[in-house]
Amino acid sequence: MARNRYRGFTVNLNQTSFKRIVVSVVIGIIAMFIFVSMLTSMEPGYGLASSSIHEWAADIKGEHLLHLLGQENNYFTQVLPPDSEPPNLSTLAFQIATSINPDDPRSLLGRELPGFALFDGHIVVAGEGTNYTNLPVESAPPIDVIMAERQATQESLAKLEELERESKQLEETTDGRKIVHIIHSHNYESYLPELDVEDSSDPNLAFHNKVNITLVGEKMSQELEKRGIGTEVEKRDVQGKLKSRGWNYGQSYDASRELVKEAIAANEDLQFFFDLHRDSQRRERTTVTINGVEYARTFFVIGANHSDYQHNLKLAEDLHKLLQERYPGLSRGVITKGGSRTNGLFNQDLSTQSILIEMGGVDNTLEETYRSVEAFVEVFADFYWSTEPNVNVETARRDKGEESD
Repeated sequence: MARNRYRGFTVNLNQTSFKRIVVSVVIGIIAMFIFVSMLTSMEPGYGLASSSIHEWAADIKGEHLLHLLGQENNYFTQVLPPDSEPPNLSTLAFQIATSINPDDPRSLLGRELPGFALFDGHIVVAGEGTNYTNLPVESAPPIDVIMAERQATQESLAKLEELERESKQLEETTDGRKIVHIIHSHNYESYLPELDVEDSSDPNLAFHNKVNITLVGEKMSQELEKRGIGTEVEKRDVQGKLKSRGWNYGQSYDASRELVKEAIAANEDLQFFFDLHRDSQRRERTTVTINGVEYARTFFVIGANHSDYQHNLKLAEDLHKLLQERYPGLSRGVITKGGSRTNGLFNQDLSTQSILIEMGGVDNTLEETYRSVEAFVEVFADFYWSTEPNVNVETARRDKGEESD
């Protein structure tokens, strides 16, 4: 009888253990689903993303990793610099949990102050006068301002007609492979001196559906063709596409991305992709005088929200350096923009030789901007022809034309 009682106790114990295992598995699955639903329901700025992990990892120095490994193997501590200190784990945990860096007040203020996220860019190369208070600004006025049939000055319209005449002449004399692609994601960005506006102090009025940044792209194309570099310019209306689809201004890069993918699929010779923009900063920050002549300053912007951005960054740094050597002060520098509060791609993940270039600001004239275009093309042409024998189209472009976003 006693043996039977023990056997019954063993059976009951096994059944209880099995039930506990089943309950634990069920609770674990439920907890996992709750955790995943919490992550996916968060706002983009707070959710877990690859960019967030990249930001956390960026705060961990190589010395910190050696300190951690040194706790298991003293050899690693011997290769550390004499003044190296172990990581402050509490500070590191605080930064990961809150995304706030005590040494960088922007990490706190950026979420609380509207527009403060504009300063999230990282200055890689600072040109003359460049700091975090005067980084390039992408203005986003109401759609009615963008689409307004605002009058341009007669001089600007004359420049437009001249460009069209020159373009026709070049089409008759230029052929060969098209290796440069020019696009304007914000194709209505214009320049106040070229428009008849009552209030020249309002940068939001610097938009026009004809006299705009696309003239700068056309000028760049002509200068490149003169130097034997085949170029194609995307002339389809990106902002018009936004309006027809009911998209907001922030989706400009989504609309232009479709056009870049089409260009890549249609022309396998394309190697360089330039997205031209106009800065919203004022004249004193976007103008430089070189040898008594005024130029609209340039600024190179690289999106850092993809794994291969270093290739594009290298191209921007090389061009900035060459510009500085020949036209000191023309380039305002090179910045990267990444994280969850900015586009951070600018379609540059489609090519390893893609850059966004700010060409002047709202107060510059087309003449000043054209001078800058000529200077940039002069530098780029020398850069291209000096490296052209080593250019490999397969390494210059990434086969992502059909990849979903």
